[in-house]
Amino acid sequence: MERKNTKEIKIGNVTIGGGNPVAVQSMINTDTKDVRATLSQIENLYNAGCSIIRCAVYDSECILPFQTIVKNSCMPVVADIHFDYRLALGAIEAGAAKVRINPGNIGSEDKIRLVAQSAKEHKVPIRVGANTGSLNSDFVQKYGRNYIAIAESALANVNALEKAGFDDIVVSAKSSNVREMIDVYRYLSERISYPLHLGVTEAGDILAGTVKSSLGIGALLLEGIGDTIRVSLTADPVNEVHTAYELLRAAGLYNGGVEIISCPTCARTKYDLETTVQKLREKFAGEKRSLTVAVMGCVVNGPGEASHADIGIAGGKGKVVIFEHGEKTAVIDAEDAVDALYERAMIILDNKGNGC
Repeated sequence: MERKNTKEIKIGNVTIGGGNPVAVQSMINTDTKDVRATLSQIENLYNAGCSIIRCAVYDSECILPFQTIVKNSCMPVVADIHFDYRLALGAIEAGAAKVRINPGNIGSEDKIRLVAQSAKEHKVPIRVGANTGSLNSDFVQKYGRNYIAIAESALANVNALEKAGFDDIVVSAKSSNVREMIDVYRYLSERISYPLHLGVTEAGDILAGTVKSSLGIGALLLEGIGDTIRVSLTADPVNEVHTAYELLRAAGLYNGGVEIISCPTCARTKYDLETTVQKLREKFAGEKRSLTVAVMGCVVNGPGEASHADIGIAGGKGKVVIFEHGEKTAVIDAEDAVDALYERAMIILDNKGNGC
């Protein structure tokens, strides 16, 4: 697909926009003041494939631990700021790779200018935007409570930074309504060339959040819109990262790591397919090299349907067939399937030599 060419922005050692790969983001849910717990979660997210992490700086006592977190983080840390411009200034001084602010609640034009000047001096980009929870009443009165009001509110925040002489900007405009979210980002994409951070806000638990994010973020990515994404879930943030990569894979924007495909099962299935898939997912967790693994319920159609897979198994009564690109290579006991497939898969990866 042809992606929209947006302005290139550097967030620490990660570059977004300008045709660079879509970056996966998440947000820490530990207390920022608990440095050990926060760094532990950052490491877990990094190992899951996260590129950029956001951390709430909610009062002045967060600044010092935030500085320690930034210094010891294995990926760029974004400071999430609301209401107090002094927190934004402190986070920038503490080494934030980016700050997320809402100019509408930071304060007067002078305060916005101070934040913009400090960010420019330290070469720190700013993410601005709007969502349904922080919509200025003036825009609601002018446009109604709809996607145009959200988008125009975001554009007003962009204009506030541009007026202060700052243009190292990333824009987001989220809604918990999928249709509205899609319309907002389409509207913005037609009017600005800044990188867009996509997300459905307040999306819900793993099931609801995955469905909503896949529809909203996925629809936009397929149109070439979006430079960074966050799948918001009421769950361990690691699940956000895993879901984001599956979403990018489905959109044709990511082909790294191990993709596990599996059939929905039927009465012909004679082994525990669900447990097999889960065990393989755990074994391949963190693997960055590209491989497609198929777990099929039976040998009737399995190898043929999954002939595009590098390796796979198809079940029988107490036995499974291992196949590579649709060609059967071995018959083994079902209880040995996971270990046998994994061992052979690692040999295939090593022979591919496609790095980490």
